[in-house]
Amino acid sequence: MPFGNRLCRIVAGVGTIAGMTHEFDKAYWEQHWRGREGGSPPNPYLARETAGLTPGTALDAGCGTGAEAIWLAERGWEVTAADISSAALARAAARGSGVRWIEADLTAWEPDTRFDLVTTHYAHPAMPQLDFYSRIAGWVAPGGTLLIVGHLHGHDQPDEASATAAAITARLSEEDWKVETAEESERSFHGHGVLHDVVVRATRR
Repeated sequence: MPFGNRLCRIVAGVGTIAGMTHEFDKAYWEQHWRGREGGSPPNPYLARETAGLTPGTALDAGCGTGAEAIWLAERGWEVTAADISSAALARAAARGSGVRWIEADLTAWEPDTRFDLVTTHYAHPAMPQLDFYSRIAGWVAPGGTLLIVGHLHGHDQPDEASATAAAITARLSEEDWKVETAEESERSFHGHGVLHDVVVRATRR
């Protein structure tokens, strides 16, 4: 979902875009997705960060129209993808098969299993961003991987919807996690300007 020069997938909550304040609740996102066509390509960090992983079970938390979930399924992963918007999920299901699509508010939903890979790309729930990352980290199975791609704090993003690599990794105790990637970078996004990203990948011990 490009907004100007940035990309957001907001599960629920409140934020400001282009000077306008919205409640990013289910009703907002249903309306948003019904008025748009097409979909974004898979995030480029996904291919890089999963290149050395053996496909297993995966959860895409805040999947939007499903680009990352479909990409994983095409490469042998058994994928569950969850999002708050039924309109987004309908479009996702139309784009590809082999994914279990779940309509869920990720601030309240609990999966019935743990996953070999839990990934999220620019999802902003109705809770502080770091608390959300801690929440989904709990869904990673022993030996599994957590992959977070988010908006970098301090670059035209609300404080509650952005983070730094250091802040994310501080939530991952050395006793329980081995941090494999912790970086802050920028990239161009389809003519919409520069995205300032934070990428963290960690393995649960």
